[in-house]
Order: sequence, then C-alpha cells, then structure tokens
Amino acid sequence: MHDERRRIEERAERLHTQRIKPALYAATVPLEVAAWQAPGEPVPFAEAEAASYEPFAMGTPWGPPWGTTWFRMRGQVPDGWAGRRVEAVIDLGFVGDWPGNQAEALVHLTDGTPLKAVNPLNQYVPIANPAAGGERIDYLVEAASNPDILANDFAAPTLLGDVLTAGDKPLYVFRRADLAVLDEEVFHLDLDLQVLRELMVELGEHDPRRHEILHALDRALDLLDLDDISASAAAVREALGPVLSKPAHASAHIVSGVGHAHIDSAWLWPIRETKRKTSRTFSNVTALADEYEEFVFACSQAQQYEWVRDNYPHVWERIKKSVAKGQWAPVGGMWVESDGNLPGGEAIARQLIHGKRFFIEHFGIETKGVWLPDSFGYNAAYPQLAKLAGNEWFLTQKISWNQTNTFPHHTFWWEGIDGTRIFTHFPPIDTYNARFSGVEMARAVRNYAEKGGATRSLAPFGWGDGGGGPTREIMERARRLRNLEGSPRVEIEHPDAFFAKAREEYPDAPVWVGELYLELHRATYTTQARTKQGNRRSEHKLREAELWATTAALHAPGYSYPYEKLDRLWKTVLLHQFHDILPGSSIAWVHREAEAEYARVAKELEELTAEAVAALGDGTTRVFNTSPYDRAEVVRTATGEPVYVEAPANGSAPVGAGTRPAPVTVSGRVLDNGLVRLEVAEDGTLASVRDLRAGGREVLAEAGNLLRLHTDLPNYWDAWDVDKHYRNRYTDLLDADSVEIADEDPLLASIRVTRSFGKGSRITQTITLRAGSPRIDFETDIDWHEAEKFLKAGFPVDIRAPHSSVEIQFGHIQRPTHTNTSWEAARFEVSGHRWVHIGEPGYGVAIINDSTYGHDVSRTVREDGGTTTTVRLSLVRAPRVPDPEADQGRHRFTYSLLPGAGIEDAVAEGYALNLPLRMADAAGAPQPVVSVDGEGVTVEAVKMADDESGDVVVRLYESRGGRARGVLRTGFPLAGAQVTDLLERPLQDTDLADGGVPVELRPFQILTLRLRRG
Repeated sequence: MHDERRRIEERAERLHTQRIKPALYAATVPLEVAAWQAPGEPVPFAEAEAASYEPFAMGTPWGPPWGTTWFRMRGQVPDGWAGRRVEAVIDLGFVGDWPGNQAEALVHLTDGTPLKAVNPLNQYVPIANPAAGGERIDYLVEAASNPDILANDFAAPTLLGDVLTAGDKPLYVFRRADLAVLDEEVFHLDLDLQVLRELMVELGEHDPRRHEILHALDRALDLLDLDDISASAAAVREALGPVLSKPAHASAHIVSGVGHAHIDSAWLWPIRETKRKTSRTFSNVTALADEYEEFVFACSQAQQYEWVRDNYPHVWERIKKSVAKGQWAPVGGMWVESDGNLPGGEAIARQLIHGKRFFIEHFGIETKGVWLPDSFGYNAAYPQLAKLAGNEWFLTQKISWNQTNTFPHHTFWWEGIDGTRIFTHFPPIDTYNARFSGVEMARAVRNYAEKGGATRSLAPFGWGDGGGGPTREIMERARRLRNLEGSPRVEIEHPDAFFAKAREEYPDAPVWVGELYLELHRATYTTQARTKQGNRRSEHKLREAELWATTAALHAPGYSYPYEKLDRLWKTVLLHQFHDILPGSSIAWVHREAEAEYARVAKELEELTAEAVAALGDGTTRVFNTSPYDRAEVVRTATGEPVYVEAPANGSAPVGAGTRPAPVTVSGRVLDNGLVRLEVAEDGTLASVRDLRAGGREVLAEAGNLLRLHTDLPNYWDAWDVDKHYRNRYTDLLDADSVEIADEDPLLASIRVTRSFGKGSRITQTITLRAGSPRIDFETDIDWHEAEKFLKAGFPVDIRAPHSSVEIQFGHIQRPTHTNTSWEAARFEVSGHRWVHIGEPGYGVAIINDSTYGHDVSRTVREDGGTTTTVRLSLVRAPRVPDPEADQGRHRFTYSLLPGAGIEDAVAEGYALNLPLRMADAAGAPQPVVSVDGEGVTVEAVKMADDESGDVVVRLYESRGGRARGVLRTGFPLAGAQVTDLLERPLQDTDLADGGVPVELRPFQILTLRLRRG
C-alpha cells in the first residue's frame, strides 16, 4: 500500500477546522444589547439592575483595564427553533484561549440569579425552555475587562498590573451576542474527529492502530457533503463508529480524571477579582454537573467557598446540592493553597485547621488529602502536619517543572523530618489543567515512572490558573476515551477513590525522604520583601496576642478571650500566604493591598495584646517574654534607655531584676563584651569576630557582612526565578559614606555604616553588640532604587561544615554544602526560616534573621588548607515583571551573627529576634500559662480551645532533632489533659504526674495537648 499519511492527515485537518467547526451553529439571530459602565469598583446586582443602559453595537470597543461593564441582552427564540438546542453565544472580544486573565462575564437572570459564565472556551449559555419556541430572553451580564498581563509572554514590564497606573483605554472589541441553534450532530462529529486525530498522531508510525484510524478518517470524510455539513454529519459519525468503539488493551494505563479549576486566589488580578472568578467558574461547574451525571469536580481552598457563600448565595446553594449528589468533591482541607516553603509551622497547621473545619461545618465532609498542585516546593514537615490533621494522602504537580533533575516517582510514600509518611501522588500528565488531548494522554503513559508496579494515575482536568474549569468538550473527550484502543482508559472519579485504589495496588511504593525541592522559582524566597516581612511579623504577633489573651483569660477577672477577632485575623494572614501572594509573584495591585492588610493586622494585633496585658493590671512595670525560652538581654525602654532584663519563657518579670552583665567596651571600631570581640573595617565590613569563650577563636575567614550587588536577569519568569548565572556579574559594596560610633553605653554599643550606590540607593546598617550576649545584630535600613539587581549579605566562616542546618516548620533540615551531584548543584538558592547553622565538631555559627527566607551556602578550601563555609542571606531583589516597581523603596529588617552556637542556641535566638520583649505596666505576677522542664521540648502555641469550652490548647515540638523528655507544667489548676489532633479533637487521655503532664517526643515530633482547668 502506498504511504498516503500526509495527504489524509492534511485533508482531515482542513475539513475539521475550516468546515466542520464553523458549522457547529445551524442558525443564529442577534440579541439586542445595551450597556452601562460601572464607575470604579464592581457594584452589587441591584445597583446594576437599576442603572440606565445605552444601546450598544457589535464591533464597539469596551472595557477599560479592571473595569466592569454591565450588558443588558434581550431577544426571543424564533418559533421555528422549537425542540432544538438553543443557546446564547457571547464573544466579548476574547484574546487567545486562556480564560484566566482577560475578559470574563457572569450572566444573570433579571431577578439576580446567576446562570453561567462566559469565557473564550465556554461562550454559550443554554436557554432554559426552548421546546415550544418563542421564549423571551432577558439577561444582565456582568463583564470584567481584566487586562491580559501575560501578553507577549512577560517579555516586558507593564503598567496594567495596578488600577492606579493602568489607564482607561478600552481593551476589547465586542464581537458577538446571538441566539443560536447548536447542531448536536456536528458538535459530536467535531469531538469524534478531535479525539481520533489526536490519538492517531501520538501513535507510533509503525503501529497498525494509527493506520487503521488514518484510513477510517479518509473513508468517513468521503461521506461529508461540503454543501451541507449538517445533513451529512450523521453518516460521517456512523462511518467512524467502528474505530471509536474498539476497546482499550487489557493492560492499558488507567487515568483517573477529576474535574478541576485551579483559581489562583490572587496573581495577575487582585483578590476582589478572584471573588468574582469563583462565582463564574462555580456557576459553570454546577451547570455542567446537571448535564453530565458522571461528572466529579474537585475543589480546594475554603476561603473561596466562603467568598461564594457570602457574595453569591444562589451559587452557594447549587454547590451544596452538587456536593450532596457526590458530583462536587471538597478537597485539600486548607484555607488556601498556600506556598509550601514560607509560611511558619503554626500557620500551616492553621491552614489545615480552618480549611478542614469549614468543610466539616458546611458539608459534613472531612477531607482526606492535601491538594497542592501549584506551590513552589514543599517543606519536609508536611507529612506530619497532614497526618495530624487527619489526612491520608498528598497531591502535588509542580515538581514536574524541575529545571535540572527529573523527579524519579509519580506514586510514592513521602517521609517527613520526624519519620511520618504519607501516600503521595504526582500526576505524570504534567498538568493540573488537563483537557484529555492526545498529547496529554500519551505523555501520561510515557512519563509514568511506576510501570510494572502500578497501573493508574490522576488527571485533574479543566481550564485553570484563573479559573474556567471543565467544559462539555472535555467531558465528551473523556466519554470517548473511557475505553478506546491505543489510549489510556479514562475513569471519572473522586480523588479519594483514586488514592484508595492506588494505595491498594501499590502499598510498597518507593519512599522519598525530606523536602520536595522545586528546581525553579527560587527567587520566590526573596521577591517582594515587604510582603514576606508582613507575613513573618503577623505570624509572631498572632502568637503573642494568643499567649497574652490566654494569660488574661485565666488570670484577669472580666476579661473575655477575643475568639472572633483572632479567628478573623488568622484567616487574613492565611489568605495572604497563597502561593502567588507570599512568594511575591503577583501584580503590583496585589502586593500594594497585601502591605496595607499586614499593617492593619499588625495594628489590630497590637491593640489586642495591649488590652490583654492591661487587663492584668497597671502596677509595676514588667517585661513580657512571648518566646518559649527564658530570656536575659538588653532592651530599650520607651525613652530609648538601654536596660538589662530577665524574663521566664512565656511569662513576665519586673524590670530591673537579674544580675547586670559585664559591660561593652568601645575602642575605635572594636566592640568587646567579654564574650565576643568584633572589629569593623574602614570600609564597613567586619574585619574580625573573635569568640572569647572559645579562646579567642577567629570566626571569619574573610571580610564578613559583605554586601554584594548582583546583576539579576533570569531566563524567564522574572519575579519567580533566579538563575545560576546571577553569580557571574556583581559589585561588592565596599565604599562607605561613613563608619561611625552610634551608641556607646555599657549595656549596648553600636557602629553605624552608611553606603550609597547604584541608581540612588542607600543602605544604613547599625552593627550592635549587647552586654551579656554573643549575638551581633545588623539592623538594616535600605532605600532601594535598583532594577534587575539582587542584594546579598555574605558571612565567610572559618568552619569545615559538611552541611548546613536550616530551620523549617517545626524543626530543621540538613543540606550538603558540596555539589557532588546534580541534585545538590541545583540547590544553589534555598529557603529557610529564622536561622541557618553551620558547624564542625565542637564549634558552630548561626545566622539569624527576622524576615528573610532565601539564602545560599557554599564551601571552598583555602591555600592554607583551611575551609571557608560561606552563608549568604538574600536581602532584596528588583524584578520588573509582573510588577515593574517590585521592592522599590524602603526596607527595614535585622539579621544577626551568633558565634559559638549549637542548634539549641540557634532555635532560642531565632525566637528571641523575632519576638521582641514587651514592657508594660502590670499588677501582680501571674505564672506563665505553661512552662516546660526538659531540654528540646519547645512550645509553639498557647491558646484557648476553639470550641470556647475554657480548655487551654498547647502545641509543642521537639526542636533539636533528638529524643526529648520533660514535664509540661501549668500556671493554673490542672484537672486533666488529652493528646489531640490539630483540630483539637481527642486522640487519647494522658496521665498527670509530678504536678504536670509528662511529655516524651521523638525527633521533631509535634504534640497538641488539650488542658482541662481545675
């Protein structure tokens, strides 16, 4: 037989795209359209319904950036269309095929009931009752003219990312608003051809099935009447029936499909637009569920459900009905799909607590898995936190984006830092926005790493990132691929069902230990530093407010614990941990609002803490210590005077108590407190740091606190990425405007260094040494005006460290300092929380921070044979896309060098730097709510139980990486104690002994205790 593949494939493509697709609608009549431009921000339906509308013609430009235009559309179904499938078809002037970031609209009935949304790949609205013909149509359509921020693949900065700079020029041209008859036979022929053509080209050239489909297409298309596509469509479909009905091989891979509509809670649009996106997508999803009984839709992010409940009650009721029918599957159990690296441990616990509780309360459903397809890497505490929240499985997708190494598993057991394992899946289809295309299906089979051990994988399908969700076309593909030779078999099912089957057939799946590091998007540890600082400050202020509110609730008559306020503030912070807000990868509008929200949260938490402390009385001035460790340090009073104070963990003490430590002496640029002696060079770097407790050991191998300004232009995704070549071009900031003594007090001495550089940027650093402490603080004030630059602070330490230890959530991990393998080399920029520790047997050094997350650690051998291990903190970046003004302006933060530190010192000083001591008037001396006898047991949270029972909840963890034993004691009469899960549900009673609760923890174990008051 002659090879005619090219002729037949080209024939099929032309007839499909140029003749069959244009024949989808058999007849059309235009709708009558009028428009009203809403002023400013979106308005409620009632206001739009009462507005005055002006006639609007097709082909007219509309929609200023971030504007809202309401269209009134009226028409009548012709009598001759009775009994046919009639739809309103609306094209707002869509650009491309991504529904996430452009014109979108929600269609309402005149009573305000939302019907369905329209977007580029979902332009129809079914007419409710065309059977008799003559039905009158009257719609109000809320159209959002969101700008296409992704235009030109982020090639250049844009001012469209903020309503303050976007201008008012219309973005779109309205193309179509018609009533139309869908030709259902042509519709199905279109899908038959799509599935067969895409399957055919993915099969091997020597696969008989490919040629069978090829010639079947050729024969079937001979039956197509080019003058009457509609009349001949059925005959073509009948001819294709035999190749569409051949069953899949018995060993065919099984793809478990579940509907999905990943809606970023903010990204290239602000939060206010996400609230509308949820209504649009969820309207479409519930409409699709009515049409396809086998349809199942998985939806995470309790925050988005709450937005719909509060703003779109009609859509909320439809969701509840779909859940009840089993077609809507709440998943994930988190308040939002948060970033996987940057939120603190307690914050991730609260993500799970608030998310799971929402689904339990509103649907009676306890979610079983953590659904995080799009976060930029996942910390190694997740398995334990997920299990403690009652989860059985974990899903991720983003690791498929690795720049260097291919992740070796798709179904595996993920083991966390404490040894907890959770069954995990990473879909080989390599997308959470699948459409069941031939390319995707072939990729799922080709990529699947578990061949021979397992047979199934998951495929979340539907348009996403900005929402949209599944479409009827995708559902039709799924039906055709349910059992089709040459393709994997598609089964639509709940994710819980998939994970149950996957675990049953593959119980001995391989194990991955430690973090799931994404070899991409490494700059998200640094970009938009003020957003990250707002998160860190908020997490610690929430801890402080809860501790002192609990103390007041136990000891101050008449004080009421602020349950509602704390709940609301936690949810605000959790929302802003979404994986495109906290990482710094959103438009300017998002980060401008985030900074304002963090300021509001800080103000309200400060008021709550002050109220709680004031409720304890107004007598003696006391110092309040929110840290879980005893403190003895120098602080400044309200008048700026240094004072030495001591305070117990989680408690308070009178100011002035304790023994005054040896003074700090100043000699030129040398500061000495008897513990360490530091010398600042003429250029403002650290010339020397000697640890006097270690016999005068020199800590530094070279100049310390070296500020280095790198050129920083990644290959793509400016706000997200830093590529390794950033290291090759840099300037060391060695020119100091001034180096001068700033403080010279026996309790506190400091040297201030000021530098000007670049495009008008300025850095002022105050290097401070306090009496009684080896910690050296670098209080930093930056006025930043650079573009496409990356600023780091380096500490080259004379230590041969085989690895760095880095704080993560509820513990720490170790990362090699060498680059023996490609896996280690790919970790050239990594994340951490409050501290990084490097050490050799007998000696270590910690670098501590109060708001930075990114860093790198490297190791070199000097000519003298010694080893230099360098820790460099990532301070600030200056990407221009998607926010052209990212990080511009003022930044204030502190980082510290702690010589002679063990892990326990790093943990304690990390808390101390992030939880400044508070001085206030208070009567009496209430005992700390809880205290712990025993090393390594660290208190992470103290709060009143969420059920308002009056019980006290305490969360502990082992923080050093070893076994720990101790006794938890209370500052109130204790009647009983229970171990609970994260949701404060009892797991087991625990005995009381030695006047408290005995505690025994494995390395990095998290323990939640519910304490009943006597």
